[in-house]
Amino acid sequence: MSKVLGIDYGTVRTGIAITDSARIIAAPLTTVATKHIWEELQKLISKEKISEVVIGEARRLNGEASEITALQETFVQQFNKKFPDVAVHRINEMFTSKMASRSMVVSGMKKSDRRDKGNIDMISAAILLQSFLDQPHR
Repeated sequence: MSKVLGIDYGTVRTGIAITDSARIIAAPLTTVATKHIWEELQKLISKEKISEVVIGEARRLNGEASEITALQETFVQQFNKKFPDVAVHRINEMFTSKMASRSMVVSGMKKSDRRDKGNIDMISAAILLQSFLDQPHR
């Protein structure tokens, strides 16, 4: 079975997570400068034989789009053009950054590592991907 990527798209950095081959567990993989995201995705999709991606969708508590939602939608459109054979799933990313920060504290990560926003981004991508994996519709 092919693996699934989780993408926490941001204007500066993009967090990426990946599943195991059985698609049971999501793990943080890397954080990429968003300006280099296409090169990184090309390598990962080819190397890992990715057939699906989960991309976060920023929404406010009332369900309205946030400031970054339009940029995320543009990213998804570009993704679909560049990788037409890869299925895209969208999932609400609300609170993933807070959950990532909390998980770093609970896991005992050093304060200096917790300050690295790249760590938050890739852990957020893993939380996003794991919540997709845990959904019963899969």
